[in-house]
Amino acid sequence: MIFDRWQQFERFASLHPGFPEAFDALSQQMASGFSPGKHVFLEDRLWIIAEQATGRTPEFSPLEVHRKMIDIQLVLAGDETIGWRSLGDCRLVQQPYDSERDIEFFSDEPVAWIKVPPNHFCIFFPNDAHAPLAGVGVVRKAIAKVAVDW
Repeated sequence: MIFDRWQQFERFASLHPGFPEAFDALSQQMASGFSPGKHVFLEDRLWIIAEQATGRTPEFSPLEVHRKMIDIQLVLAGDETIGWRSLGDCRLVQQPYDSERDIEFFSDEPVAWIKVPPNHFCIFFPNDAHAPLAGVGVVRKAIAKVAVDW
């Protein structure tokens, strides 16, 4: 997992061949003034999900993991809190892996909670179980989904 200010995103562009395009797509989303919905940039390899959602309490924010996609979650407005736990330490499967949706849920407790204010982002790799939207109030965010197998 990576957490940083948006202004530092270029430091991480070399970590994955799809990250330069993902960061460019997220920059476009920020510049466009937030257009909710799914925005496909490269079919099956890169898309942005822009959403506005109300935070929920930690007990209603289960840990989730993705096997095929890396999440780059950028908070645009509001304060989000995201739980984290290493996938290797997750034992309590809440919902088995769904390959169509590329998601699995766990009932384990996060070992850390990260407050993610506006203009900050987190990168979650397949080994990072994360519990998004565990906060209060409305959060606007853009999530880049980047294929692991670029």
